Amino acid sequence: MKVIAAYLLAVLGGNLQPSADDLKSILGSVGAEAEDDRLELLLSEIKGKDITELIASGREKLASVPSGGGVSVAISAAGTGDAAAAPAAAESKKEEKVEEKEESDEDMGFSLFD
Repeated sequence: MKVIAAYLLAVLGGNLQPSADDLKSILGSVGAEAEDDRLELLLSEIKGKDITELIASGREKLASVPSGGGVSVAISAAGTGDAAAAPAAAESKKEEKVEEKEESDEDMGFSLFD
């Protein structure tokens, strides 16, 4: 990821075809090291391609990846009205649990302003 980030930073900076040395200098400026084989792999895969087109095609591929969160909502919405009320009750229980986890100053034995 850091190699890709360095490549994108170079492109944003105006260098449309950054070299391995360019990427090494970007990574070196923040104290990160880059492996030569990863740099060469990235540059060979991207060579001759437009970065905006690569990002657009990547977004299309990610759009088809299921994200897991919407599945339970779709199933409960397909049920009866009573089944739709169950997730709302579960959400209120979760909110109550969150409130219980909060700590007070009394638990620590001192106050912030003492």
